[in-house]
Amino acid sequence: MDYIAHIKKDGGNFKLQSLCNHLKGTAEFASQFAAAIGESPCAYLAAMLHDQGKYSYLWQNYLKKSSGYDTSILSELCGRGTHSTAGAVLLLNSSIPWPESFFLSYVILGHHAGLPDYYGGCGESFTSRLFDDDRLKTELLQGIDFNEVKIPEIVLPSQKIKEIQKEYKHLWIRLIFSCLVDADYLDTERFMDANTYTARIPSSSLASLKGRFDSFMNSKCASAQHTPINKIRAEVLHQCISAAEGPPGFYSLTVPTGGGKTLSAMAFALEHALKNNKRRVIMAIPYTSIIEQTSKTYKYGTDDDEKITAMKERGEYLFGEENVLEHHSNIDPDKELHANLLASQNWDAPIVVTTNVQLFESLLAAKPSRCRKLHNLAQSVVILDEAQKLPVEYLRPVLSVLNGLVEHFGVTVLFCTATQPALVSQIGSFNTEMEGIAGCTEVIKDSNELYKNLKRVEYTVYKGDIKARSSWEDIAEELKKLPQVLCIVNKRRDCRELMKYMPEGTIQLSGLMCGKEISSIISEIKRLLRDGSHVRVVSTQLVEAGVDIDFPEVWRALAQLDSIAQAAGRANREGLLKDDSGNPKLGRVVVFNPESEPFGEIKIGAQITSTLARKAGYFDSLSADSFYWYFKKFYAAHDSLDKCDYEERLVEEAAYGRFQFRSFAENFKLIDTSERKTVFVPFADGEKLICRLREGGPNRRLMSRLQRFSVDIPICLFNDIYQKGGIETINNYYALDKSFYKPGEGVLMGKFYNYDDHNFVY
Repeated sequence: MDYIAHIKKDGGNFKLQSLCNHLKGTAEFASQFAAAIGESPCAYLAAMLHDQGKYSYLWQNYLKKSSGYDTSILSELCGRGTHSTAGAVLLLNSSIPWPESFFLSYVILGHHAGLPDYYGGCGESFTSRLFDDDRLKTELLQGIDFNEVKIPEIVLPSQKIKEIQKEYKHLWIRLIFSCLVDADYLDTERFMDANTYTARIPSSSLASLKGRFDSFMNSKCASAQHTPINKIRAEVLHQCISAAEGPPGFYSLTVPTGGGKTLSAMAFALEHALKNNKRRVIMAIPYTSIIEQTSKTYKYGTDDDEKITAMKERGEYLFGEENVLEHHSNIDPDKELHANLLASQNWDAPIVVTTNVQLFESLLAAKPSRCRKLHNLAQSVVILDEAQKLPVEYLRPVLSVLNGLVEHFGVTVLFCTATQPALVSQIGSFNTEMEGIAGCTEVIKDSNELYKNLKRVEYTVYKGDIKARSSWEDIAEELKKLPQVLCIVNKRRDCRELMKYMPEGTIQLSGLMCGKEISSIISEIKRLLRDGSHVRVVSTQLVEAGVDIDFPEVWRALAQLDSIAQAAGRANREGLLKDDSGNPKLGRVVVFNPESEPFGEIKIGAQITSTLARKAGYFDSLSADSFYWYFKKFYAAHDSLDKCDYEERLVEEAAYGRFQFRSFAENFKLIDTSERKTVFVPFADGEKLICRLREGGPNRRLMSRLQRFSVDIPICLFNDIYQKGGIETINNYYALDKSFYKPGEGVLMGKFYNYDDHNFVY
């Protein structure tokens, strides 16, 4: 019998891919991918066994009938079953030794449904699928032609899985799983959709991109004004290049805001990658609000839209659109290259710019589509931008997988921020204490001295007392006196309250606006500042880190110390402020204690900051050391650093091969969506896209475009608007009526404030 893996209809004819060819093609891909982690034989074996269940005549009949190839087959002679189970059963009963046979069984079992739990948890368990004898005999292995099934004769030289600490054994499984899944997808695509497969064009090498980068930076430095700040930026760049000579491991780049971290971090990454044979550079950023800015900088060398337009006309770029992969929820598929959209599936690109959510939720996922990219993390340089925003309640799993990647899979990690967190050695308090990263090399020789040299602002505590509360009306009266000012508050609700007292023309920014409107407003703010026009902005925290805006004065509601320092980076960013006599002067940052009570991490951070700031002149003496000691206290003040029970679910019984993959992944969510709903809003083109959703239903491209017009709102607010008839349900998605969305304000809350504002600060 000729066994078939896939059938496609090409014109009026059917084309068949033999099961033998699919297994071999998948195995060749998987072996190639696993070379980066030194596990080609294991990946090859898993791939050769992954579809052994398709050697069942029942499954073959199902494929032929369902594809239309042979509709005469009786339905009772068809049986789809779970074809992935057979390969795992065969592997466990083969001569392949433990633990390889056991651990690779997870890989084979999960290549369609996802990595399973060992015990009963989410979905079918490892034990029920492999150790239920009656079920195996009557359902899963029924009809298999064992004359066709062959365990490849292959040597498994891997010592890594035996020697690797139990904490990282799940990571080994994930990376092999990633190799198999990506290989399976690609071999299937090569047969089923050759046009898409050939559209996956190879990108430039890191060596060629470094040549472009060096040329760009030489030109940039040569044309830069001879200002003190530009001199410091040049020195930061030089130290990054020098530090890149070091071996793979953990590094930190601690540079105050405005010191040129974005380009200097890339200089380190490229130099280090070439010195240590790394394959790609991956930058992870905590906020989608700044990821587009960073991507533009790497694609074109600037994030200024006017300059980008001119550069496109001249054909001048930094790395170019084809070499920088953006992977985040706000990507617009109409503006992204088709090859890049394909590359986002597996991160097969030299430079990837993504979010912390995408990176860490993929690293700890169970679903094949999320894990597919993981093998391309091996032998890479990972830049964690704004590293202070690593989620505190998930530090245990996050730091563990980073340690595992560095120690066993050839990854170098660069923590990049102006406010470096305390992640080395012991973290937490008596009840939550955990081991952080073993050691970290600081790129900058003297970060404290750099803080002094890059001082561009002076701090003032409003009313001279950090504990003295101020009303929104009082703050508004102060802001009205200033022609150009940015005020950053802690919550969306605070933003609305303060705006009530602000004069007409004041600009508001908050997460109640869709991403498209936020981007448009930030561009307008930059234009007004560039033109010297009056501009007052009231914003939530979405602008305080990474957004390249430059105000003479910034007001910041009391919050975490790092948030206050990051907000200060939006004041006198370029150091160009002059007094009336034309002499340089410092920008001004005013810290005030608002009438609104903070919550969650903001409350914890505000309390610590308030205690520290009792010392006169504390803010003006901030240094790299200040943030180290602040974060030691901040982490110790939390009740848990392992919210999802990483230790229990993925570490405790790892030596015995027992992992709760799916249960952990279901609970590991860096953004808690349980208390919020996503609505699409009729802002600008959003209204047309909602009409398309209503008329034609969802498709991947449309839903990607709609992400730019989405807003997350609390469930209580959602229910209130729904009861008022302001929300339409379309194919299980939600669209907001235009009467409940006002440009310049976002989703209208009206008088409805009786909901918990936790997690809705942006």
